[in-house]
Amino acid sequence: MPGQFQYSPDLALATVKRWADKGIRAVLLFGVVDDKDESGSLAWATDAPVQILAGMIKQNLPAMLVIADTCLCEYTSHGHCGPLSPGTQPGCLDVDNDAALTLLARTAVSQARAGADIVAPSAMMDGQVGAIREKLDAEGFERTSILSYAVKFASSMYGPFRDAAQSPPQFGDRKTYQMDYRSPRQAVLEASADLAEGADMLMVKPAATYLDVIADIRKKFDLPLVAYHVSGEYSQIKAAARAGWLDEKAAALEITTAIKRAGADIIITYFAEQLVDWLNV
Repeated sequence: MPGQFQYSPDLALATVKRWADKGIRAVLLFGVVDDKDESGSLAWATDAPVQILAGMIKQNLPAMLVIADTCLCEYTSHGHCGPLSPGTQPGCLDVDNDAALTLLARTAVSQARAGADIVAPSAMMDGQVGAIREKLDAEGFERTSILSYAVKFASSMYGPFRDAAQSPPQFGDRKTYQMDYRSPRQAVLEASADLAEGADMLMVKPAATYLDVIADIRKKFDLPLVAYHVSGEYSQIKAAARAGWLDEKAAALEITTAIKRAGADIIITYFAEQLVDWLNV
């Protein structure tokens, strides 16, 4: 992705310090690792990149809000969001939803213990919010908030991020556990389930191509609503601007405003630093 980089924890900390100096108050952390296995065990390791960086940020920038992406796909050798088990068809494998819940909860506790203020389960496993809330509370992290990727569509817009994070599925796809973009009514059911399980915030992902869904969730729920302007949406603007087809600043400001106008309280965007620079001129 243009303008986006993988960082070691020390370089990432320097970057977060620069953002803090500009007034950015929250970061969302993803981990990239070389040693992957079937279960994604580095997701909950104390020396994993997210845990290391979360601790460094809270030690050096205690006012910075640290959000940790809580998933397994970046850590599993197969690139899926949970461990695999034999499927219903001979020779096929399925993601084991219930086994994933245990590992996601373990990951969330590890991230909270390292310093994360908010854990953000993105695996779209049924029951993940409830499993994480129960485990966090049992381990003494009652004040750690859960930002649920409640409404996450199986979108073509994730490609640049998956390449950057080295997390594309090695076979198949994630359509069996992410939402069908042709079925927006499912969004309310998914958000309702996560609310009942203890989510503190709800997310719609992607953002710019799902403004109608953001608006619908905003009308039906009072929780803080987060919208994720994803890598493909970001990269489209970058590519078009590079080709001279549109003005990057004008397009980014317009689309970010549209996401806000649709009802998002918080916007996760790769344009964050540029937006701060543009808006502070």
